[in-house]
Amino acid sequence: MSPQDHPNSAPGLPMLFPRWLDRWQMRYMNPVMRRGARYLPTFAVVEHRGRKSGKPYETVVNAFRKGNVLAVLLGHGKTDWVKNVLAAGEAEVKIRGRDVRITNPRVLPAGSDAEGLPRLVRLGARRMGVLVADIA
Repeated sequence: MSPQDHPNSAPGLPMLFPRWLDRWQMRYMNPVMRRGARYLPTFAVVEHRGRKSGKPYETVVNAFRKGNVLAVLLGHGKTDWVKNVLAAGEAEVKIRGRDVRITNPRVLPAGSDAEGLPRLVRLGARRMGVLVADIA
């Protein structure tokens, strides 16, 4: 299955990575990265709950902060963690050794104007969606 045919690929939120990389990353990389991600530059851990199960999850992401705004590039499309955060309307994020609460999450589709966000996010937004949220 090509990335474009994957269920996580939605209009304006293309999945850029092959499915095998997703599986490999979830099985091997995320458990390792989860331990140190909260302290590494550009990495963060999003704590969220399942929409149906209510089960708590932790997801490692690349997050970029500018002022009171947090942005996450969505190279894997509209994944479950994105759907969970959007449904809840908030989440806890561990970034650079700090715990922050994000509220008002929204998704900017690929190609959107990401004005006011960090430069790396603006560059990435040309090809992928961006989750943007306010830091409470």
